[in-house]
Amino acid sequence: MALQQLNREILECRKCPLLVEWREKMALEKRRAYRDQVYWGRPVPGFGDPHGRVFVVGLAPGAHGSNRTGRQFTGDASGDFLYPALYRAGFASQPASVSRDDGLTLSDLYTAPVCRCTPPDNKPTPQEMANCQPYLEREIQIIQPRVIVVLGKIAFNAILRIYRPFFTIQDGINITFSNAAVYNLQNSLPCPLPSGFWLVCSYHPSRQNTQTGRLTIKKFDLVWKKVKDLLEK
Repeated sequence: MALQQLNREILECRKCPLLVEWREKMALEKRRAYRDQVYWGRPVPGFGDPHGRVFVVGLAPGAHGSNRTGRQFTGDASGDFLYPALYRAGFASQPASVSRDDGLTLSDLYTAPVCRCTPPDNKPTPQEMANCQPYLEREIQIIQPRVIVVLGKIAFNAILRIYRPFFTIQDGINITFSNAAVYNLQNSLPCPLPSGFWLVCSYHPSRQNTQTGRLTIKKFDLVWKKVKDLLEK
């Protein structure tokens, strides 16, 4: 019920006038390949198993991906790279993610973006991300994951903003973003969020990374192997 209430609030959100204008503009103009489709054109809620032990944090809906389909990483190149990896790792029921009614389900994993509305050039402003941060905090508090996977540096920084006041890092460890890096964060102060979790870093599965070879299938599969190993600890 708490997650359903949160999703209702997300769907009604209009905190960022410029993002509201942009997402609706994209939904009206459309891309030629999708001109016969009805675009979602609203904030995109999280998606997956509400009891998942893994929480995946992305950046923002793509203008003609999630902003069109209404589901995280659905209908764009990032999802085309992400969901086959989740399928290989046993977290997704199928490797393809093309629409909200394609039958895809996630097991033991939930995913949500830092910013709920599609931003121009995929670059939300600091204020826009700050406006969305309470939604991400509440989702994590509700789901209480054991592992948080951040896809990209922006998602990494968002999680640190939420948790740094409450958590300490392993002695002698400098927490920095790099692909397949793993950190164990534990409470140092009372906190309503998970009492401790593993943070796993990955490059974002965008074309900018996958087509240049910065993120390969082998490198991405290593991230999900580490996630599965952590769940067995």
